[in-house]
Amino acid sequence: MTTEDEIQFERDGHVARVWLNRPWKKNCVTVPILDRLDEIITEVDEDPDLRVLVVRGRGGTFCSGFDLDSLKAEYVGKSNAIDVAVKSAKVCDRLYSMKTPSVAVLEGHVTAGGFEIMISCDFAISADDAKIGDFHIRRALFGGAGPIYRVPRMIGIRKTKELMLTGKLLSGVEAAEFGLINKSAPAEELDATVEEFISHLADKSPFTMWLTKMTIDRSLDADTQSLMVMEHLAVGVALNSEDANEGVSAFLEKREPKWQGR
Repeated sequence: MTTEDEIQFERDGHVARVWLNRPWKKNCVTVPILDRLDEIITEVDEDPDLRVLVVRGRGGTFCSGFDLDSLKAEYVGKSNAIDVAVKSAKVCDRLYSMKTPSVAVLEGHVTAGGFEIMISCDFAISADDAKIGDFHIRRALFGGAGPIYRVPRMIGIRKTKELMLTGKLLSGVEAAEFGLINKSAPAEELDATVEEFISHLADKSPFTMWLTKMTIDRSLDADTQSLMVMEHLAVGVALNSEDANEGVSAFLEKREPKWQGR
């Protein structure tokens, strides 16, 4: 199979869908797959018709992490070991920072590198019976693409330590209770839950979505006064956008807005 077979990209109206497609290996990723994901992120952000990115796995599982056969052969015990962490962190940060909002759809195993992809998405919706956790410590490994700086901001230090130091796996229901994901649903209701959730993202101004997402992402990294200045500037940028003019006009004229994305 080619890399394009192993990570598939589909356009569905305003929705971009990425499928990890190695179900025989629980959709574990490789460097070529990460490189292709990086390319897809650019393609999505440059397409004005795409307003949501959905990341999912074929075969009823999300992603079990980095391919351990590849890790063992190419990185474990070798001088270039840090390279795989740098690559993974770069791509996951691109996913986290992209203009377009992203939704991870979780089934089966969501562990190690799959867990890192999940926490790099803006939202996560899970099947109740998914198995979700950092997991690295069970193999004496360390996650190199976000757990120590993404997870504490989501669920706090104590729960992060509980996940990372024990290697425990949470069900979708437990992950929602932890505050790690947005929603959990029975497996037979997962598709409908996802479609209902993304419908509330796909109908919004893509320009204002990006502006709001970007500022929220900085909200825990600066002091209140600095964030207040950023907020003032963001208000000014929003008010001078074509989409703000369209949004207000559409409301006053009692019609649906037609977003321009600028």
